[in-house]
Amino acid sequence: MSKAFVKESELDEELPPAVAPEAPLAKNYITPAGYARLKAELKQLVEAERPAVVRTVAWAASNGDRSENGDYLYGKKRLREIDRRVRFLIKRLEGATVVDNAGRDDEQVFFGACVTVRASGGAARTLTIVGADEVDPARGRVSWHSPVAKALLKTRTGDVVRLQTPGGAEQLEILDVHYPPID
Repeated sequence: MSKAFVKESELDEELPPAVAPEAPLAKNYITPAGYARLKAELKQLVEAERPAVVRTVAWAASNGDRSENGDYLYGKKRLREIDRRVRFLIKRLEGATVVDNAGRDDEQVFFGACVTVRASGGAARTLTIVGADEVDPARGRVSWHSPVAKALLKTRTGDVVRLQTPGGAEQLEILDVHYPPID
């Protein structure tokens, strides 16, 4: 018999309970400043932005016909976007491991390091290894998951590493490693 013609209550009885555990969250290393930014964004969404949109939607719903009410339709869409972002932020914050390496006195590259490198025949540039939620290429901040960060991790000042790029292999010489506070 096709399941299409079975009552929902009968269908529920036939299904075994879910026993598969949830997949563990992947490591989410983050700096203290990055964690604070995510918390501030969550607070802003929950305490300010969402209540304002809810008031607008309630006002628009009280005006009558909702099918052609732009404020109502846009407000509901914006509420879904806010709720999606809130769920995302909550999951990211729950799985976050805050790593504060500021002031560390080490020449080896780890999470939170500010690394000055020079490509063969190129100018020196500084990269800071941060969490995936803090990436900012314009400020030289790269994720610890990125290929360049993976190539640099656990190396020391004076080492030369090989980085495979789409344009071909590149040699990077590590000129300096320090651990400043990351804002």
